[in-house]
Amino acid sequence: MTPEAIRQILEAVRQGKQDTDAAMEQLKDLPFSEMGFAKIDNHRQLRTGYPEVVFCAGKTLDQSEQIIRLMYAKNNNILATRASEELYLRIKALFPEAEYHAAARAVVIRRQAIPQAKSYISIVTAGTADIPVAEEAAVTAELFGNRVERIFDVGVAGIHRLYSRLELIRGGRVIIAVAGMEGALPGVIGGLVDKPVIAVPTSVGYGANFSGLSALLTMLNSCAAGISVVNIDNGFGAGYMASLINRTE
Repeated sequence: MTPEAIRQILEAVRQGKQDTDAAMEQLKDLPFSEMGFAKIDNHRQLRTGYPEVVFCAGKTLDQSEQIIRLMYAKNNNILATRASEELYLRIKALFPEAEYHAAARAVVIRRQAIPQAKSYISIVTAGTADIPVAEEAAVTAELFGNRVERIFDVGVAGIHRLYSRLELIRGGRVIIAVAGMEGALPGVIGGLVDKPVIAVPTSVGYGANFSGLSALLTMLNSCAAGISVVNIDNGFGAGYMASLINRTE
């Protein structure tokens, strides 16, 4: 869609010749920005409710920086996942409001205020070593306007720890359960709560954990109902999905 076509649509709305909802449907397909090495979806937030997110792993520092510069110019809230501290320092020099969440390996720049959902998301980890993945989920959910309650190190090796925080866990509208090793925690939680559970396997574990594959298979094969599973170490995916659930009225 050309800029002139966009102008015509907006002018038609202003003059009352076109319905606003119909115009929004047309504008949802506005073009992306071509950068050669990347195509930035400028209007993902218009279509989906959330802006594009930068996955920095595999990109050079220059590529990530250029993408963030462009998104900043569009006034988007910015989330860059799997970001190094070196990238953060470069972004901080450009945009002083940039924040770095070291555990989550995420850079955040807040440009727009998002009304906070009334309910909260419970994020639970089996062990301390699972916290980085849980923090990626938490930072994602918080940027998208959600309150998060963190409940860490309550795995099945000492299940009394889980029961001691069960009321807080149950209070969330949706629960993210993060676990490595054998990955049993989401199945246990799924049998104790009446809320959807998003299971996140982590690559934490000894050799037979197969870098998270054992935990992934355990979660996929859970007999507890109401559990969905994201990929290994995918805290971002869990936080995004939990936000969609939590913000659905």
